[in-house]
Amino acid sequence: MPSRLHEFGVLAGLHLLAVATPGPDFAMVVRQSLAWDRVTAVRTSLGIGLGILFHSVYCLLGLGLLLAQSDTAFLAAKGLGAAYLAWIGITTFRATDSRRAPAATNNPDNLSTATGDLSPPSPTRAVLDGFLTNALNPKAAFFFLALFSVVVSAETPMWLRATYCGWMAVTTFLWFACVSIFFSREKVRRSFLSWGPWLGRILGVAFLALAAKLALAVAH
Repeated sequence: MPSRLHEFGVLAGLHLLAVATPGPDFAMVVRQSLAWDRVTAVRTSLGIGLGILFHSVYCLLGLGLLLAQSDTAFLAAKGLGAAYLAWIGITTFRATDSRRAPAATNNPDNLSTATGDLSPPSPTRAVLDGFLTNALNPKAAFFFLALFSVVVSAETPMWLRATYCGWMAVTTFLWFACVSIFFSREKVRRSFLSWGPWLGRILGVAFLALAAKLALAVAH
């Protein structure tokens, strides 16, 4: 039992450090929080949690090794991830229209105007945005592959490994739900809204930078 507790402690610690590190997931939740509302951002956080469950389960089943050993599959995963992030970045950037800035300034609660979005995403779309942002990130796949290959013992029962998967999915959701709550606070939203049309541009550039970083990894 002590060895299992140690194993869980190492796994949980590494996972929390990885989740707390800003990346595509963080950028997406911030975008949803500022552009829309807390509910939309929390739904997106749920999608990210499901993405974590997706990665951890297929790595648990050994399918992650196939991805690691196949150059074609690995490059395809990176390419899809880069393309999706680039698409999010371009749509966010292009949607920002300086002509909307006065309306956004006069209506501090309408943060969708500041980012140029026209209508809020449906509940399904909000969850899907979070899921795809995480699921199409190949770095997450290799992170979980490393966890289950190095940290988790081969002698660890399957039910306990499955528990690890559930724990990481739930804690990821809770972390980003907290991020959603913070960035959807009225004072925080108003502060970001004061940047007017630059808000959407900054978020768009952030996604494009993440996509470029992933694309460069594909090239090399």
